[in-house]
Amino acid sequence: LNQSEGGQSTCVFCRKNDDCPNKYGEKKTKEKWNLTVHYYCLLMSSGIWQRGKEEEGVYGFLIEDIRKEVNRASKLKCCVCKKNGASIGCVAPRCKRSYHFPCGLQRECIFQFTGNFASFCWDHRPVQIITSNNYRESLPCTICLEFIEPIPSYNVLRSPCCKNAWFHRDCLQVQAINAGVFFFRCTICNNSDIFQKEMLRMGIHIPEKDASWELEENAYQELLQHYERCDVRRCRCKEGRDYNAPDSKWEIKRCQCCGSSGTHLACSSLRSCEQNWECLECRGIIYNSGEFQKAKKHVLPNSNNVGITDCLLEESSPKLPRQSPGSQSKDLLRQGSKFRRNVSTLLIELGFQIKKKTKRLYINKANIWNSALDAFRNRNFNPSYAIEVAYVIENDNFGSEHPGSKQEFLSLLMQHLENSSLFEGSLSKNLSLNSQALKENLYYEAGKMLAISLVHGGPSPGFFSKTLFNCLVYGPENTQPILDDVSDFDVAQIIIRLNTATTVADLKSIINECYNYLELIGCLRLITTLSDKYMLVKDILGYHVIQRVHTPFESFKQGLKTLGVLEKIQAYPEAFCSILCHKPESLSAKILSELFTVHTLPDVKALGFWNSYLQAVEDGKSTTTMEDILIFATGCSSIPPAGFKPTPSIECLHVDFPVGNKCNNCLAIPITNTYKEFQENMDFTIRNTLRLEKEESSHYIGH
Repeated sequence: LNQSEGGQSTCVFCRKNDDCPNKYGEKKTKEKWNLTVHYYCLLMSSGIWQRGKEEEGVYGFLIEDIRKEVNRASKLKCCVCKKNGASIGCVAPRCKRSYHFPCGLQRECIFQFTGNFASFCWDHRPVQIITSNNYRESLPCTICLEFIEPIPSYNVLRSPCCKNAWFHRDCLQVQAINAGVFFFRCTICNNSDIFQKEMLRMGIHIPEKDASWELEENAYQELLQHYERCDVRRCRCKEGRDYNAPDSKWEIKRCQCCGSSGTHLACSSLRSCEQNWECLECRGIIYNSGEFQKAKKHVLPNSNNVGITDCLLEESSPKLPRQSPGSQSKDLLRQGSKFRRNVSTLLIELGFQIKKKTKRLYINKANIWNSALDAFRNRNFNPSYAIEVAYVIENDNFGSEHPGSKQEFLSLLMQHLENSSLFEGSLSKNLSLNSQALKENLYYEAGKMLAISLVHGGPSPGFFSKTLFNCLVYGPENTQPILDDVSDFDVAQIIIRLNTATTVADLKSIINECYNYLELIGCLRLITTLSDKYMLVKDILGYHVIQRVHTPFESFKQGLKTLGVLEKIQAYPEAFCSILCHKPESLSAKILSELFTVHTLPDVKALGFWNSYLQAVEDGKSTTTMEDILIFATGCSSIPPAGFKPTPSIECLHVDFPVGNKCNNCLAIPITNTYKEFQENMDFTIRNTLRLEKEESSHYIGH
């Protein structure tokens, strides 16, 4: 019964001799027992369980159990081919259909390779429910790139986490077999948890094994080679482009983005190898927003804020294949060896989630916080929609509005957030405990605002304390606060007194004085030696900075999960620390000169005046600052981590005074006869424009 006419072994369940691992699983023959099975035929059979160890029988299924199951199936007729041996049955209540595994595939049944390994016939199989379908044209399968109709069916599946990601079933199955459980994820956003649950529900088999490319011998050997060549246009090294002398000005620094271009430190005016440097190609991708869509799409981390229904994994059954030895430790190694990334690139990747659909926000600049709250809490607001800002005036009976700058709005919002009562501290801030803010769920909204601002091109927040940042990345339980985190003067004085106690008697005296406070916060402890003071101080710091604000922290953390931002921060902490805990670097004449591009036919004289003006501002010979110029033109006092969109530009116009168009990031500079006239007009306009704007905002705050 186990031999076909051609002498090839046939599966005892489906009676086919096909050897197609992608469709039927691995074909395994046990000559000792004259037995051949397809892995999927065995795994999905309704009346058999994995009772043995992995090396026993076939995949842990005992030979006697397999023979019993074959005998049971021999009495059941397949409802597709009408032959006996149908070992798989539909699990839907009152459904009597049975079929062979290949016959089930032919009739588009769904087999779930998880939980109890359920099978569903073509009438009862799970489907993907799409509430609304706005796709009128074909979209590409994000694996093979062939166009498909974006309508969920057996052969066409949609990603649960990226609504514009569609796949062929066959493409997904091949991808899953090659990638394995550690690398199978959404091709757009890199989500694995939600994506895998949905794919398992829809019948995609995800084997618990290493990815096929991980198993190739010396597959990544070339990655161990360091690129050592200076690629700048004019290499100054007399020894040649390939010369590399570590710890000197002729040390070669590789591009921090691609690693495949290099420069001598001296050739790019770098003071040390610690400074960031990007090659021209990568710099073009990062700073020229028009080129982002042409760049290769990168993947994103898990995004838990995406909802999905009806795709929970069932409890594991004895059939579930065991994890291969050492796979857990390998997974941890992979997580620990993530490549250091540039924060600009990471934010641009997150920005791929933003859809073309636009949501207009009506913002009152004089009441930026409340109008932002109203806009973000609106039930029609979606963080993944493109944001368009319109400025309105409070109590304006005419309902007038005028276009606003999105990046200016986000910059003003971050300034307000930094100085709000939700945070405490001077420069490096931690979360405060504000009962009214908790009641109004403002900590969640603050986290959400920060996430939206980062992804939509807002400024670097730069005010997080290292303690707050470490709590978000590594968890409060793995974070130790320091004295600088305590903004309460009385608590800080208690800690200082405890730290400076020189005898056990002094220590006990201080504890007696602060007995009620220490008892209230649960930090009383038995003191036997002077060194006990360190544990006591540690307890007080832990309570005041972390435990006391546990509820605000958890709420803030949930808000920060918006658009997958928190997951990205946790995946690349070094990159995000630079923008969350540190203010942006000071602007210089060189930075602004390179930032602004000239789009129209320039006036050579005016451009000369412009460059001279920037140098004068840098040298302190002007009443304005570099930040004032950038605010006047773009609404931002620093360059956003994700760059400006559109790129800031310069126009030379026959006007008396400069004009800043913050919506387009365009600065029109006047064409004048003398440089003195040029500087006076620039200083006067920029200084007075910013003064008037500050007076308008302070007018509301004062009331």
